Amino acid sequence: MSRKWNVNAVLLDMDGTLLDTEKVYFESLIAALAAGGYTDDAAALCHAMVGLPGPACEAMLLDRYGADFPLADINRAFLANRDRLMEAGLPLKSGTLELLDALAAADCPMAIVTSSSRRTAEAHLTLAGIRERFETVLTCDDVARGKPSPDLYLLAASRLGASPGSCVAIEDSNHGVTAAHAAGAITIMVPDMAPPTEETRAKCVAVLPDLKAVLAMLRERGKFGRRSL
Repeated sequence: MSRKWNVNAVLLDMDGTLLDTEKVYFESLIAALAAGGYTDDAAALCHAMVGLPGPACEAMLLDRYGADFPLADINRAFLANRDRLMEAGLPLKSGTLELLDALAAADCPMAIVTSSSRRTAEAHLTLAGIRERFETVLTCDDVARGKPSPDLYLLAASRLGASPGSCVAIEDSNHGVTAAHAAGAITIMVPDMAPPTEETRAKCVAVLPDLKAVLAMLRERGKFGRRSL
């Protein structure tokens, strides 16, 4: 019989995990780069950025295209493309509401742990209609080192009064898994844009197809204090 996890908190990535935003980001940046004439290896470069904070992505662009790369212009085009694609609303990933409802019913503390900025996280969680579900939202603005550093996950566990090893972390990206695993969290991956590497798989207790499967695993493997999921 599988060993039960004593779970004191659940830590959730935002983009690509709860919110279906990674494809929007990817398409927006590809279009911005193409409009500027930067098409060489652009798709592969954008895939490598999934799960990283903005400054790290900017550094990758400068490293690839050189110091003369018009970063400010590309950023403006990216934001314009992103906002246009999000005008119709911001969809949730399949199973998001079921998972959040179950965690709330079990009185399980939870937090958002995202590479996005505070401004972006607040806007996108509000647009998706789930901002009020979270008392704790941690962003790249809260730490000196974002993912794949473990700092955000360590801070989230501390804020919720839990040891990292008693936290389940749910991530969609290789960089995010690296951060959660390095913090010592019980790490589950639900891949979105990029498939897990073999190294990533080794850091996860499971790689699952969607959040409904995550909820099923938590119900099977998790012990949540006095209440069950």
